[in-house]
Amino acid sequence: MVYILLFILCILIFIFGMMIIRFGLFNLSANKLKDWLIKLTSTPLKGMLTGTFITALLQSSTAVMVITIGLISARIMTFPQSIGIILGTNIGTTFKTELITFNIDRALVPLAISGALLILFKNKKARSIGMLLFGIAAVFTAMKGFELLAKPLTSMEIINNYILSINDQILLSLLTGTIMTAIIQSSTAMTGIAMGFLTAGLLHLDAGIAIVLGANIGTCITALIASIGGGKESRLAAFAHVWLNVLGVLLFIPLIPTLTDNASFLAETKNVQLAHISVIFNVSTSLMVLPFATRFGKMILFFHDRKPKNPLT
Repeated sequence: MVYILLFILCILIFIFGMMIIRFGLFNLSANKLKDWLIKLTSTPLKGMLTGTFITALLQSSTAVMVITIGLISARIMTFPQSIGIILGTNIGTTFKTELITFNIDRALVPLAISGALLILFKNKKARSIGMLLFGIAAVFTAMKGFELLAKPLTSMEIINNYILSINDQILLSLLTGTIMTAIIQSSTAMTGIAMGFLTAGLLHLDAGIAIVLGANIGTCITALIASIGGGKESRLAAFAHVWLNVLGVLLFIPLIPTLTDNASFLAETKNVQLAHISVIFNVSTSLMVLPFATRFGKMILFFHDRKPKNPLT
């Protein structure tokens, strides 16, 4: 029971760290991000590049989607403009996945202390940098916690049996990633947990890939919630985000064995292999849809903007 509570604590620390990083980066960039989202979305390609950059900067695809839906709700942006941004968020979110693979254990305490001290400053820029440093320390501390707690957790029969069942069933791994991400509201945290079990040698790589694919579906829940009451075009943007990830996952499920067999060409360690495969999935999905962005938007309209026929006509 103690290990489970510690594991939950690590999840909370990870999410807290990501939030602090996001606040720090957002404060440093002020309202320029919203201006870029509005101005640089005249074409799907511009929108994708803008969405990628801002998502990488904010370290959260969910945050960018919520901002985009908010702008659509306020009628500052239209649904067609959001297509490129949605494609970009999927690419931008891979930056943080790659970030958490670095080993900075020795720097964690200095980062946390210097970050905490800077947060106490009155200067806004100093405080924001402090948030960034403290958040990074929190995220990497949580990652170390996932790794250290993986083996003690699997000493519990129920968790060990579940991990074994996940290793044998790709669809169950996919469902686990989807549900867990929907609950904890962070695909990166879910990826971090999978990396911890991979590093401990308890999770197979193919199951880890399936969990990451599921996490991409689970992260859409926040956008759907944010779109409630935001008007028709806000809902369309949220549905587009869901369709993009679901279709991408369906295309990649048959490729899991191939990706697993060739993962050694990408990196030596399992956690870095998983991070690189996550990049391949997100970038490939967005680039495949980009040439058909207009048609993709029309498909969303076809399925989710049907007007009821007038029985009198």
